[in-house]
Amino acid sequence: MDRCTVRDAVFDFLRRCGVDRVFGNPGSTELRMLRDWPADLTYVLGLQESVAVAAAAGYAIGNGRAAVVSLHSAGGVGHALGAVFNAYRDRVPLLIIAGQQTRAMLPTRPFLAADEPAAFPRPYVKWSAQPDRPQDVPAAVAEAYRMAMTPPRGPVFVSVPEDDWDQPAEPVAVRDVRGGYRADPADLREVADALNGARRPVLVIGAGVDEDDAQELAVELAERVSAPVWLTPLSARSGFPEDHRLFRGFLPPVRDQIARRLDGHDVVVALGGSFFKYHVHTPGPFVPAGTRLFHLDCDPLQASWAPVGTSVLTTVRSGLSGLLELVEKHERPVPPPRAAPRPAPARDPIEAALVIDTLRSLLPAGAVVVEEAPSHREVFHARLPITRPGGFLTTGSGALGWGMPLAVGRALAARAERVVCVIGDGSSMYSVQALWTAARYGAGVTFVVLDNGGYTAVRQIGRRLGTPDPVGTELAGIDLVAVAAGLGCPGARVPAAAGLAAALADALTAEGPFLLVVPVVADGAAAYEEEPE
Repeated sequence: MDRCTVRDAVFDFLRRCGVDRVFGNPGSTELRMLRDWPADLTYVLGLQESVAVAAAAGYAIGNGRAAVVSLHSAGGVGHALGAVFNAYRDRVPLLIIAGQQTRAMLPTRPFLAADEPAAFPRPYVKWSAQPDRPQDVPAAVAEAYRMAMTPPRGPVFVSVPEDDWDQPAEPVAVRDVRGGYRADPADLREVADALNGARRPVLVIGAGVDEDDAQELAVELAERVSAPVWLTPLSARSGFPEDHRLFRGFLPPVRDQIARRLDGHDVVVALGGSFFKYHVHTPGPFVPAGTRLFHLDCDPLQASWAPVGTSVLTTVRSGLSGLLELVEKHERPVPPPRAAPRPAPARDPIEAALVIDTLRSLLPAGAVVVEEAPSHREVFHARLPITRPGGFLTTGSGALGWGMPLAVGRALAARAERVVCVIGDGSSMYSVQALWTAARYGAGVTFVVLDNGGYTAVRQIGRRLGTPDPVGTELAGIDLVAVAAGLGCPGARVPAAAGLAAALADALTAEGPFLLVVPVVADGAAAYEEEPE
């Protein structure tokens, strides 16, 4: 190229990193970046910034590398922060490039300018900067990309003043940062010795096992030591096949209930996730008295705030490989497999359990399931076992509005797979604009809306905390099928149980996106009620 600009250098770097599209919502502070858009880069438009970020997250998960998001200055970044928070908690690599007003105007705090732009998204980005000079922008983008891809992965942020894009700059090199690392052999030996000498060990598997493509190693370890397996509370992904004979279920996000689930186990090995993710407070021990806890993960922050146990820093796949070199084969008695729930009755009014049972019977091979129906999550997990790596996504942080656009981005990453998004009616309205993006880009997503007429999860937590019937939790008069039609996405409503299977079959085989609304009975139980063993 005759004269390399900041724009030339950044786009060239992104291409050489394998980036083939940019997700965004445009504004005037990004115009010089957006003009004469390159034909080899697809711009995926989201109608609201959080939709763009969550769709980029789905794309990053599907492709296994950082996705790029273009955001408007302070206001646009503010709109996106809920999704950025989710990406940070769920360790999704994103390179966020935000616009900023022209440098010459910044001393007068102009319209649309971001004050302290690098500070605005903290602490929910791994790294953020606004370079001091235009010519430093390409190097900052390259550093940010590498940071996003270094374990633990996550979002990064670069603010770029609008007039920087046309300034001269030098190209930047693409180089690797090899992220897999293994703990000190002596530390892995201590964990292995504990497993080898345990009377009743148990494994707790987190989302990091799926993130690091290590599910088969987790299965091998569980089978070698004959240990039952739980998944971490509110896990964003499933790291163990849920139809396996050793699988016991998801731990509840309640301290005393976790301790009861683990009672009688003398060694707990938690892999790749937050063992201590609680939603409601209960007093008592974090683990049963006399139980040894080991926690293997790549996140030093998570390791440092764990209240009990021994944390071993390692990427999960490398740590599991190291353990398998040291752990001996043991035959131990294990509980019988979990009993399958009884089939839900096919009656009106429809129960969420019937929808999930029907979905399980019709789910296409290779489908990815995205869930954001918090009031029906326990029913979902009990009745729709995830059996393959990468087959399940949700939010591990709880910020709503993640599911719909996440499903769209995941579908765009691999068109051969159908993506099924099971979502609550309340959750759907946080990012319903994602339906437009799904329709525009032909994303193969079936949206199944469990319409229980309100924010039922809030009511369930209220019952748990002794504050029943909180104000502002009833929804009425929302015609989601009409909303979808207005956004270009076809849809239908299931009037009765007799038509559920046929309607769901049609929705799963539709070309492009389809939204199916199923009115269901609201669950009247309190959150996290324990079922009798």
